[in-house]
Amino acid sequence: MAGRRVELTDEGKRYAEHGLPEKALVDALRNGPLPFEEARKRVQAFDIALQWAKKNGWVDVKDGKLVLLKQAGTSAEQDALKTIAAGRENDVDPVILEKLVWRKLARIESEALAETKKLAGQAVADLTTDMMKSGVWKDVRFRPYNVQAAGARLNAGKLHVLTVFIEKVRRIYLDLGFTETEGPFVESSFWNFDALYQPQDHPARDLADTFYMRTPATAKLPQAFVDPVRIVHENGGRTGSLGWRYKWSPAVAAKNVLRTHDTAVSARSVAAFKPPFKSFCIGRVFRNETIDYKHLPEFVQVDGIVCDENVTFKNLLGYLKEFYRRLGLPKVRFTPSYFPYTEMSTQIEVYFEDRKEWLELGGSGIFRPEVTQPLGIKEPVLAWGLGFERPIMLRLGLNDIRNFYYRNDLKMLREVKVLQ
Repeated sequence: MAGRRVELTDEGKRYAEHGLPEKALVDALRNGPLPFEEARKRVQAFDIALQWAKKNGWVDVKDGKLVLLKQAGTSAEQDALKTIAAGRENDVDPVILEKLVWRKLARIESEALAETKKLAGQAVADLTTDMMKSGVWKDVRFRPYNVQAAGARLNAGKLHVLTVFIEKVRRIYLDLGFTETEGPFVESSFWNFDALYQPQDHPARDLADTFYMRTPATAKLPQAFVDPVRIVHENGGRTGSLGWRYKWSPAVAAKNVLRTHDTAVSARSVAAFKPPFKSFCIGRVFRNETIDYKHLPEFVQVDGIVCDENVTFKNLLGYLKEFYRRLGLPKVRFTPSYFPYTEMSTQIEVYFEDRKEWLELGGSGIFRPEVTQPLGIKEPVLAWGLGFERPIMLRLGLNDIRNFYYRNDLKMLREVKVLQ
């Protein structure tokens, strides 16, 4: 009975004091059989008495009279009622108690409900379920609410900050008329390096920088582009350059890697689309980096390309300025740079007011003929690859890229305010 309290109902209290009605019926029949009407006059709650006396096998009906079948002593139910009335409910047989509860002579309530009843006449702050069950809510005084007090803070669900910015970047590109493209995480060296005119002995292909796949170790090369790419690597073909002057290996080009940049998706787009076209990719890339506050082995990159016979380097700068302006970073400048697959090439720098400094956020340029001609494109192609997490970190005042991925800093994720 631990954790609950037993008490008698009003009917149970009456029977505990005066006896059960079936016992009264038995006592009335001890001097002989009685007609129904006579027994009804002598015994209170006659119908209940008859029901339970017959159920107990104490009485029967013969020739229209009630007859006592056997002498009935003090019933177990009667003893249990007296025991509960005396406050010793723990001494009652559970089977007998269950029977009393079924007859609505006793009730069991939790200690919490029993304690709730003690609140009658007191001042309380909250209405509870136990108050409703016991009816004590009618007898308590409720304290007035302080409507100016601070409530409990609720941490509602929200999108991850990176998800919010990915959607923002996606919307900017779509509003500028770009088409979104995607590519595989596991990429062949052909599309990741060779199609972008990176020589097969380039340092970026070293194990120190690139994750090579063990399974599947190699990919099937796109035969339509193999010879054109081989030729520009070996001697420049009809592009006007001398190429890299080495023996190009299809076995090296077939090696699978985790893509190191989204520019591999841009190369696939150049090979797949017909001019004019504009496309972009927002995707995860992988590099063999040591994890620290500004480096991760996987991160997000944003790439874009524009192909049209009339586009120029000036258009490239205009697209990038407009992109960062819509992202909320209006001060942009460009410095000369070098990439194996673009010429002219430039680094993109954005000014952050909070830090009072210019920070480099990506590279851009016009794809070299050694990239576009083997893929069947004669028109100029503007191209850029932009970092994603770093500008978000700077805009939000964060100083560690690991906050986005590995630390699962719920406090930061709850409190950070995404600027629109």
